[in-house]
Amino acid sequence: MQEVAQDYRPSADEPYMNPRQLEYFRRKLEAWRDELIQESEETLEHLRTENWQEPDPNDRATHESEATLELRTRDRYRKLIGKIDAALRRIDRNEYGYCEETGEPIGIARLEARPIATLSVEAQEAHERDERRRGD
Repeated sequence: MQEVAQDYRPSADEPYMNPRQLEYFRRKLEAWRDELIQESEETLEHLRTENWQEPDPNDRATHESEATLELRTRDRYRKLIGKIDAALRRIDRNEYGYCEETGEPIGIARLEARPIATLSVEAQEAHERDERRRGD
């Protein structure tokens, strides 16, 4: 495992997906995953301790709506954690940072913005155009 300084940021001036960059993105993904798990646990604890015996039907409906929203958010987190785990596996296989369709580099800027990205900007745009075309 490559040692990476806390203030390190990958740049285009160094070899793409070198060990230092891979370790940087591993740490970024692991921190994001830990944050999502913590928030999910807090949501579950909140739902467990919530008073569901509201006498007023409007208050009860509001509580139920809020709980539904929290559960939807938790489900999104679960799916996102799966994508983070897949990205970590790509790091382990030295496949991280390359487009699944073209094999071209995804790019540091895109990975900084969306570390779970599997497609280059161009491939993602092509997918979106195809989806719009099929949807029309």
